[in-house]
Amino acid sequence: MPERYRDILVVDLLGGLGDLILVLPAVHALARRNPGARLRVLTHQPGAALLTTDPTVTEVVTPDHDRPGAERDAVRRELARRPPDLAISTTRYDGIPAILDAGAGRAVTDLWRRPPADELVDRRYLRILRDEGLIEDADLAVPARVYPTPRELADADAALDALLPGDPRPPVVLVPGAGMAVKRWPVERWVGLAQGLTARGVEVLAVSGDGCEVPGARCLPPTTVRGLAAYFAVVARRGGVVVGGDTGPSRVAVAAGARAVGLFGPTLATRYGLDPRPAVNLQGLPGCPVRRPTAITEQRCWWHASCPLSPEGPACMAALSTTDVLDAVCAMLSG
Repeated sequence: MPERYRDILVVDLLGGLGDLILVLPAVHALARRNPGARLRVLTHQPGAALLTTDPTVTEVVTPDHDRPGAERDAVRRELARRPPDLAISTTRYDGIPAILDAGAGRAVTDLWRRPPADELVDRRYLRILRDEGLIEDADLAVPARVYPTPRELADADAALDALLPGDPRPPVVLVPGAGMAVKRWPVERWVGLAQGLTARGVEVLAVSGDGCEVPGARCLPPTTVRGLAAYFAVVARRGGVVVGGDTGPSRVAVAAGARAVGLFGPTLATRYGLDPRPAVNLQGLPGCPVRRPTAITEQRCWWHASCPLSPEGPACMAALSTTDVLDAVCAMLSG
């Protein structure tokens, strides 16, 4: 049986919304194995807002300034405020592992150790915790979950009713934006997808701020990250599908219970893909010689989307055809 801990601190300060979603199965597995424990999560906004109604999380804390060293200072503050029995961290920079090793009863500070290219990141986290004796085999299947409130779900339901009055058909939500240019599917492919779905009688929506430039897609009203999770949860209840790249909103959609089609290019779907239980992951250019599955930030294309294989942008994303994505979405809708 795993050891029991009374006070647990989980540190995820990688900065991305998707990074937080990837660590949520570990948070939930630790809560499951330590009933009654005080479980704190130290992370960044806007993701921190998603955890305020998570029944497994006792407290959510964030860095209190944005100057250099904010994350390190936040870790030290939490250790001084209440030293945890157990600290878990995805964060390896700025001396944070050493600080946790010195200040917690026990610390597991490298969930990125020796990553294989064919194991999903969130499942890798769980496997390491199992190998450390902190969770059990049964916990390896714990999914990521987010928890919109009844009020948020009602508001999202009303917003979809206003966009699709009296329409019982499952909608498809497009998430064409991405924080990094290297992860973006060409705009003309999104347009083709929206047109293909519309021709098949499917109502197409798009995330406001990302999808309003896609003709034929009605924009969801602007909202917060919690409101976005509620939209996705309501889309899931209506049998809909979300389509997006390797981005935080796509991961939020799956954590909210939605089925999804994930579009992967510079990152390998076998490592960074969406949970395959409710999602289908499509890989562009599987044999790309530039891709480094376990060292993505060292790829020549990563930071500036300068693809050595194509002067027109990431060849891996362009390799995903509109037809392939359309077929995957339609198969999911009819399944």
